[in-house]
Amino acid sequence: MKLPRDISGAELAQRLRTLGNEVTRTTGRHQRLTTTLHGEHHITIPLHSPLRVGTLAAVLSEIAAHVTMSRDDLVVRLFE
Repeated sequence: MKLPRDISGAELAQRLRTLGNEVTRTTGRHQRLTTTLHGEHHITIPLHSPLRVGTLAAVLSEIAAHVTMSRDDLVVRLFE
């Protein structure tokens, strides 16, 4: 599935809240999100607008691996 090209880091953080992620720290132009579902997991996302496609793909791949679903399924869940 094609990734969105116009999503900001802040919007991604907002959408990731539906998966149980919460912002635990903001330092400069980056936010750290933490979830305790499926074990504790941390991820740092840049607050750039828009996010680069490679950055977005890497973040989504890491989260998909943690929640044990494919990246395409995660994209559908978050963006549709």
